[in-house]
Amino acid sequence: MVTHRRNDESQRLVRDSFDSTSSDFELDDFLADDYKDRTHRKRISLSSFLPWRTSPPHSPRPGRWRRLLGRTFTAFAAFLLILIIATPFFNPSYSRRPPHYTGSNPNNEKVFIAANIVDVDLIKGPWGKAVIELVDLLGSENVFLSIYENDSGEATTLALQELGRSVKCKTAIISDHIDLDSFPSVQILPNNHLVKRIQYLAQVRNMAIEPLNSANTDMGPFDKLLFINDVVFSPADAADLLFATNIGKDGRTQYHAACAMDFINPFKFYDTFATRDSEGYGAGVPFYPWFSKAGSGISRSDVQAGKDAVRVKSCWGGMTAFEAKWFARNNSSSETNSVGMTPIQFRASEELFWDASECCLVHADLSAMASLHPQGWRDGNEFDGGFYINPYVRVAYDERTFGWLNFIRRFEKLFSWPQGWINWLASRPAFQPRRDLEPGVESDHREWIYDGPTDVEEEEKLRKREYSDLDIRLNGHWETVKRIAKPGGFCGNRQLLVLKKHRKAGERMWERIGPPPGANDA
Repeated sequence: MVTHRRNDESQRLVRDSFDSTSSDFELDDFLADDYKDRTHRKRISLSSFLPWRTSPPHSPRPGRWRRLLGRTFTAFAAFLLILIIATPFFNPSYSRRPPHYTGSNPNNEKVFIAANIVDVDLIKGPWGKAVIELVDLLGSENVFLSIYENDSGEATTLALQELGRSVKCKTAIISDHIDLDSFPSVQILPNNHLVKRIQYLAQVRNMAIEPLNSANTDMGPFDKLLFINDVVFSPADAADLLFATNIGKDGRTQYHAACAMDFINPFKFYDTFATRDSEGYGAGVPFYPWFSKAGSGISRSDVQAGKDAVRVKSCWGGMTAFEAKWFARNNSSSETNSVGMTPIQFRASEELFWDASECCLVHADLSAMASLHPQGWRDGNEFDGGFYINPYVRVAYDERTFGWLNFIRRFEKLFSWPQGWINWLASRPAFQPRRDLEPGVESDHREWIYDGPTDVEEEEKLRKREYSDLDIRLNGHWETVKRIAKPGGFCGNRQLLVLKKHRKAGERMWERIGPPPGANDA
């Protein structure tokens, strides 16, 4: 009995000892787990206050980068939105006009207005109304209006006659017929005598300014010549272009020519064909700031500085103001006659596969003439020839576009950086082989020489089929020719613009023919 009890007690002690040890192990595990849990919670709690979260180097977190990119994109979008909203209010482009822009003729200067227009809707609509208002602004006694059109039909003739009865100033409104066979022709194929488009345009512009000299006898010499294209414009803007652009201390303008800017849509500047910057480079991508950084980038810098007289070598922009004296016959002198430019007239290049805008060439000729008669207001800057674009003055080719111009210009400065990059990507401006040629200096010109027959027996066959580049190459060649450079080498480029002999209804009246290979312009 004693032995049995002792065994039971021994088993109880062993069991108690075992149970006690087991409980101690469970308690230790519990305490260890609790300690780890509290430490982990503390780590999480602390990490929430740190700018970064620590993680083992072997455990990548791709979600972190996605969140970072998302936050960066959100911040950039917010910045861009703020910039877009703030720009038109705090940094608008050409929206706050100088105080001397009054839309008037403060010194009662005499203005000769010239135009070539055929669009009946414009004549009876916004263009005609603006011209009538402009005459009133300038003073009817100070204005002579000359309009020349040809071969545009009876509706155009009647609309112009009605306009002539509505304006209060003196007028010369002419509807005429032009015989294209009377123009000098060029030839690139047998039986294919073509009239250069620029030759035609130069002629009709010269017809519009022809009355300037005869009108002088009735009104005295004119101070300004204003050429207006078939555009929608503000009469007050036209007055400011004439009498507020680049004024001097005496309150009078200081320019040989000042151009508006014409837009084909609310963003896109149109007349890049006639526009050259202050160093003779072509325009950049045609939205603000319109010019490139080529050379010294002076014209681009003038635009970004908000100047009302952006220095250029040539321009047109749908509406251009000139000093009238350069176009008058009574300005003749032995010096100017020696270079054959008095009075100044619009002209075209005579070369094959070399064309330039007549509106650019007239600026080049005026510049050459003005250099013989230095003006007192010139500051001697080689890149300031007295020719300017005024970005405050804008015109358009339809009323809808014109209505948007004042709104869009408030956002323009946002376009500057993208425009610069696109210029670079698009290699703007294009190469100009004669940009640096000085007038009067002998130079080597690469010219296309036609050496094919004038006529062939299969004349009708040639007329009916389309000519190809191969046809042109078989009837001519490139040749290096010594020439005395005329003004305006910076205006031209390699192309041939000709009037179509036969065109369908709705087609434009001219076409462009590219040059044959081999010009090898350096």
